[in-house]
Amino acid sequence: MTRKILVVGGVAGGASAAARLRRLSEDDQIIMFEKGVHVSFSNCCLPYHLSGAIPDAEDLVLLHPENFASQYNIDARVNHEVVSINRKANELTVRDLTKNELYTESYDKLILSPGARPIVPPIPGMDKVNIFTIRNVIDIDKLNQSVKSCKTAQISVIGGGFIGVEIAENLKEAGYKVTLIEAMDQIMRPFDFDMVQILHKELYDNGIDLILSDQVSSFEKDMTVLQSGRKIESQIVVLAIGVTPETQLAKEAGLDIGKTGAMKVDQNYRTNDQDIYAIGDVIEVYGCLFNDYFKLPLAGPAQKQARHAADHMHGLMVDNRGFIGSSVIKVFNKYAASTGLSEGFIKATGMKIDYQVVKVIPRDIVGIMPGSTMVHFKLIYEKPTGKILGAQAIGNGNIDKRIDIIATIIKFSGTIHDLKDLELCYAPPFGTAKDVVNFAGYVATNLMKNTYRQVHDYQIRDLVADGACIIDIREKDQFEKGHLKAAVNIPFSQVRDRISEFPTDKPIFIYCRTGQDSYNVVLTLQYLGFEDVHNVCGGFMGISYYEYFTDKTTERESILTGYNFE
Repeated sequence: MTRKILVVGGVAGGASAAARLRRLSEDDQIIMFEKGVHVSFSNCCLPYHLSGAIPDAEDLVLLHPENFASQYNIDARVNHEVVSINRKANELTVRDLTKNELYTESYDKLILSPGARPIVPPIPGMDKVNIFTIRNVIDIDKLNQSVKSCKTAQISVIGGGFIGVEIAENLKEAGYKVTLIEAMDQIMRPFDFDMVQILHKELYDNGIDLILSDQVSSFEKDMTVLQSGRKIESQIVVLAIGVTPETQLAKEAGLDIGKTGAMKVDQNYRTNDQDIYAIGDVIEVYGCLFNDYFKLPLAGPAQKQARHAADHMHGLMVDNRGFIGSSVIKVFNKYAASTGLSEGFIKATGMKIDYQVVKVIPRDIVGIMPGSTMVHFKLIYEKPTGKILGAQAIGNGNIDKRIDIIATIIKFSGTIHDLKDLELCYAPPFGTAKDVVNFAGYVATNLMKNTYRQVHDYQIRDLVADGACIIDIREKDQFEKGHLKAAVNIPFSQVRDRISEFPTDKPIFIYCRTGQDSYNVVLTLQYLGFEDVHNVCGGFMGISYYEYFTDKTTERESILTGYNFE
């Protein structure tokens, strides 16, 4: 039976749904409405037009209406805004923006994929600066043309999420002076505070003026004014505070809105109207790790939802397992990826989970191979089950590969024991015989068995203040290049000969370069009868990264004589 299916919105969700619908039936009439001038474009690539990585804005456009018509027999109507839904009559009211004319279009089934719009708070003085938001190709092209017309432009980017960081990076790569302003104490909330310090350093080292824990209070002529009273010269301002779901159409039609403020759908992506589905950034999704709903404005999940909605419309089974949230970003020379729960999320939401953290810094490939670099890897797992809850990784190599492995294990409810047992490809140019993720699994199982105790880099400053006994077991030449001011140097090679120098009446904290050699020393001391010994996971490198940005951007006294990042 021929049906008439309407799709509101294009890009990742709507365009994917329309294409899937056509693959499932050659008989149905499919019409797609897009308010903008482009129905299918690479939203995630928009920031890279600013640096010239994608030279021509037109290259961001993936398919034109003619392509949908000739390749898929889909009627894609750009410059067409759906202004209302008449659920009783199964009709849409549509405005043709080129003619400014209204007309109605009936439907048998409807898919809503209007996406999300940038958040633009009412900040005083917005008329006094040149403000941009980024949602589509037109927006990024306008911003690019504006910065090019003002070669000496000083640009303020407001918001330290994915879009804000990518915009700031690409504008800096293009040669402009860029300030990135974030109201919270860190950028990139999918990453924990201790991990994100690596990205703070990367932005700082590449000339971004990164301002944290301060927010915009007003604008003056070519000036951004912060709550602290600081004023930032800003010929151009990019608002990247975040996005909010485009739910107005749904609200006016009486469709259910969920607890997060996004549209509520069932496991088949159907709304409370049996003929209307919703997908993409406009909906809330089920978080299978914390048994609640959240917003996940990412292209991958939107395309999965598009397929599921189209399948259900055709009577096919939908296997909705919920979402865990996996993402990756490039920040100058660093790559950062995360999946699942972060420690910060667990604490902020008050989740009653007994968990443990592993933090290791192994190499991504065999150390003597050209291009070998360190991987900063953090794993979070549940006690006592060992179930893996999340992970984060930052480095210069194949970061996404390691987090993809963790995401896969989480999807299959895997544990630290599965992680330890994984058989992965190995050759010196690609990895190590015991890969980063295997290594994290070994450390996790050791902790689970209470083989040893550990402390984290973020605890070191307090330990120093308390006068704790801290031993640096690196060789003397490494120690002299930089160390904790409070540390005593007893090189690994001399430990057994200098056992008498380790106190027996107080806790001992051992660190090396990355936490691996110090682990061995901790075990040695335990076997020799020392009971209160702790390994500093991440070692001096982890401490260096954790302390660096705040040391450089505040007036606090450093607890280090120097830093070690390699």
